[in-house]
Amino acid sequence: MPARLLAPLALSQGDPAGIGPDLALMAWLARDRAGLAPFVYIGAADVLRHRASQLGLSVPIVETDIDAASGLFSESLPVLSTGTMPHVVASKPDSASAAQTIRAIELAVSLTMAGKTSATVTNPIAKSVLYAAGFGFPGHTEFLADLASQATGTSVMPVMMIAGPELRTVPVTIHIPLRDVPEALTEQLVYDTCRITAMDLKSRFGIANPRLAVSGLNPHAGENGTLGSEDDAIVAPAIGRLRAEGIDAFGPLPADTMFHKAARETYDVAICMYHDQALIPAKALGFDDGVNVTLGLPFIRTSPDHGTAFSLAGTGKARPSSLIAALRMAADMAANGAT
Repeated sequence: MPARLLAPLALSQGDPAGIGPDLALMAWLARDRAGLAPFVYIGAADVLRHRASQLGLSVPIVETDIDAASGLFSESLPVLSTGTMPHVVASKPDSASAAQTIRAIELAVSLTMAGKTSATVTNPIAKSVLYAAGFGFPGHTEFLADLASQATGTSVMPVMMIAGPELRTVPVTIHIPLRDVPEALTEQLVYDTCRITAMDLKSRFGIANPRLAVSGLNPHAGENGTLGSEDDAIVAPAIGRLRAEGIDAFGPLPADTMFHKAARETYDVAICMYHDQALIPAKALGFDDGVNVTLGLPFIRTSPDHGTAFSLAGTGKARPSSLIAALRMAADMAANGAT
């Protein structure tokens, strides 16, 4: 059964030349079977109509205002239009679409922060396309954090979590070269990442006492300092601070023994020290239905755990399972927060 929400979910279009429009159409067609809560598509309605025709999908698309969206959802896909984009071609990214892609994200966030939508779900963007149009952020997450900071007047630290049916992982450091990880890793960063994760698992996932398994940076978690000092000098003190505050964090643990089935049953989330340490096991166990969740924001945001897949756009070969999982998780998180 879909989560019961007072307001629909906001689904931003992503890059319109990618698979975002395809996935939105497929998700709407699967709404009853997948148990989806109502969502409103925020983007160019003309692109969506053209893509539906290209894919041979019978989806009634209705431009509407936000207040009427939920009532329309059972019979049509409601769209809060950002304008027309007549020159979008599936699989052909174009920086001319960047302004509307950014506008769709801004509108989704503003609606969610105003309570007009229950959560923001973002379709994939192509950062290179946005950079060509002057986009000044490393990616989606940093842009969302900036929008939140502007709206609240307070600093926001976003934390990326990849969540699937069998595993949740959080990387402490994300999109930096591996050689830069030891210098970027600090006790405060490990502590803050874990604390935000624990808070959001309580408030938005309904886990009363989250168990955080914290990996080491080095092989064998440093082997008592013989394979690197960071685990003893940085990771362990952060865990000590967390435990002193009543957070059930434990480690540092050797990463190579953290992800088998018996180990996964001992924790609710794995905190990892760098990108691939977190994302390789998450994607190996849930490639098609993993969800990218941004913790630490004053609103709920989820996203499919994949990119724009330009080569699949308009072909009918894209798989909507990750977007469907992102929509379902956003609705569940919103319902948890409302209880």
